[in-house]
Parts: sequence; C-alpha cells; structure tokens
Amino acid sequence: MLAGALEDERNNRKFVEIIRDQSLRLARLTDDLLKLARIEAGKLELESHLVAADALIESCVEATRMEAHRKQLVVSVEIPTDLPPLDGDQNGLREVLQNLLDNAVHYTPPGGYITLRAERREHLAIVSVEDTGIGIPQAEHDRIFERFYRVDAARSREGGGTGLGLSIARHIVEAYGGRIWVESEVGAGSAFRFTVPLRVPSEFAL
Repeated sequence: MLAGALEDERNNRKFVEIIRDQSLRLARLTDDLLKLARIEAGKLELESHLVAADALIESCVEATRMEAHRKQLVVSVEIPTDLPPLDGDQNGLREVLQNLLDNAVHYTPPGGYITLRAERREHLAIVSVEDTGIGIPQAEHDRIFERFYRVDAARSREGGGTGLGLSIARHIVEAYGGRIWVESEVGAGSAFRFTVPLRVPSEFAL
C-alpha cells in the first residue's frame, strides 16, 4: 500500500480486504494458541451445569445460519424430547459443537445437508454433526485431531481456519472423560461425534 497501491483505485480496496482477512485470521490463530496453551498447562476451567441439548444446538445453528443459507445448505436438528439435560460446561460444549458445525458448513458443497443430532446411550449422550461434504480419507481419521493438521490445507487457509479447532475440541471433550471421533468416507460426507455425560437422577438411571 505504501509503495503506491494506496492510490491505485482499481486495487486498493482489494488490498485492504486482504489485510483485514489476514488480520482476522491472525487474531483467531493467536486466540486458539493461547486457549490450547491453557488447556495443555492444565488450566482449563470447566464447570458442571445442566445444559439443554436443544438450546445448545440451536444457538450454534443460529451462529452459522447466514453462511449455511448463503451456500443453500439444509440444516436439520434431531433430538428426542425425553433426552435428559447434558452435564457440562455450556461454553466448553458450545465451543466443541460450533467448531464441528463450522467445519461441516465449510466443507459441504452448496445444496448439501447437515444434520445435528443427540441420542442417549445409558448415562451418556452422543452428539453428532453429520454432513454430505467432501469426506475424509480413512488414513486421516485419527490425525485430524492433531494440532495444525489439515486434510485440505489450501481450503482451510482459504476459509480462515487455524488448524487448532479440532485439537481444542478433543481436549475439552476428554476433560469430561468423553471421546470424540469421526466416521467418514471420501465423497460421501462425514459424521463427527462426541460423548458428554447426562444429568440423570439415580432412580431413573439405566
């Protein structure tokens, strides 16, 4: 810009937009690095609260509704009406779910489908984000939860991804004693799932 592009009326706006986008990405990267450092230093503070799965999922869907609409994606939610409350930290669970949903929106071509669901398995809930996106090779299923690992590095950078979201999500889920995994096939979409405890009264527990 200082070398003359500032006066270039054809390109100066494009250069400023590039600066803005890269600045935002750098801010996200810094925030994710600090967050991951706190987690790995054992300073992750998670509180235990009653969290309604339907409200949690709907808040994440609302946050990505505009981008999903822009890509003409159909987003649906499937939650049983008798599902007990989740037992966890609302902000932590929202961060995990939002990351999975954002990835689904980013990697699903226009006109595709995304389904968020929660189902009960004894004292646990399995929360899933399923999409009809590009899919992930079998050999990459374990590695995608490593920091900075990307199956498609070019598209991740293009979308502003830091490569840390899934690593952070894994740490949060494991802090609850749960697990997170992916089921996927190239060209056939992906299903990311994680477990979280249910707040079930002992007399009703299975």
